[in-house]
Amino acid sequence: MTMALVGFGTAVPEHALTQEEAVELHSTLCEIDLNRSRTLRALYRRSGVSRRHSVLLDKSCGPLLGRQTFYPPARDDADEGPTTAHRMERYEAHAPALATTAAASALHAAGLRGGEVTHVVTVSCTGFVAPGTDTRVIEALGLPPTTQRTHVGFMGCHAALNALRVADSLVSADPAAVVLVCSVELCSLHFAYGWNPEMLVPNALFADGAAAVVGRAAPGNGSDWRIASSATLLIPDSGGDMSWRIGDHGFRMTLSARVPDLVAGGLGDWLRGWLGANGLDLGDVGSWAVHPGGPRILGAVERAAGLTPDQTRVSRGVLADFGNMSSATVLFTLDRLRSEGAPGPCVALALGPGLVAEAMLIV
Repeated sequence: MTMALVGFGTAVPEHALTQEEAVELHSTLCEIDLNRSRTLRALYRRSGVSRRHSVLLDKSCGPLLGRQTFYPPARDDADEGPTTAHRMERYEAHAPALATTAAASALHAAGLRGGEVTHVVTVSCTGFVAPGTDTRVIEALGLPPTTQRTHVGFMGCHAALNALRVADSLVSADPAAVVLVCSVELCSLHFAYGWNPEMLVPNALFADGAAAVVGRAAPGNGSDWRIASSATLLIPDSGGDMSWRIGDHGFRMTLSARVPDLVAGGLGDWLRGWLGANGLDLGDVGSWAVHPGGPRILGAVERAAGLTPDQTRVSRGVLADFGNMSSATVLFTLDRLRSEGAPGPCVALALGPGLVAEAMLIV
């Protein structure tokens, strides 16, 4: 029994910054000197991002420092900003409400009531709290107290595909299951002070958002997209090139300059072999939901899979409109493809720490 994706929902915080405003705020908070400011502005311009939402913004207009109060200007070069404990307090305050909004939208799109849900799979790599988002969503949406819960935590940008794989397994084991998958990421809680080259790119890309999808057993003649297959690749000798660790002043990402080359060189044969096992080749794929980790990552995937920029147009559009929302982003991309009536079969593809690629074939 395969799982159909019967309803999508997305949510972002109310307030946002343009990318021009974001780099100005970054420069102000960290007192970046003129030479470094030029480098920083060029990096933000090349990010592919136009606008990003954050739970830390109190308003969308006015003086930049007055639009948020969480991050104070650095006192000196040793200042690393709010502690991780302080950042997690904000995660606990904001993540459940954003996740609930996305989940409610997905249930509405699926034409289902909360009482019909049997399982919840939550996803997040930007915060920890227990009781967590899963219990808050159950309570807020009136899901049964017997709803079974699974959490996919700290896996990074590909984690929503891991969650969909879990949901698909639950439906395969119980065709009566109705599974709500919900990803919520508050990446803006982990803004890094100082001039650490490995953190400058995440500062320029990451944003906040939540996305949800409802899965249930696929009817024989249904029109909903359904999961046909999934695959994983741990790229050899890449463990030091992308990582996500807990620091004293936020979570810290390692992102080396080798990542695009590792992606470009490592994905092609794997994708061809996996699709071949499913009776397809690269040219048979009707649409691609590539997680937009950044312009260089998208370019590397294009080279590996022989894709044109038009085939990653939706991914680039999501990146421009919302930034990189970690695990939620691939669900935003799938939702936009569906709403545009994109042809199938669709391949969803995302990368995360490891360096690991996750892929899903949706037909």
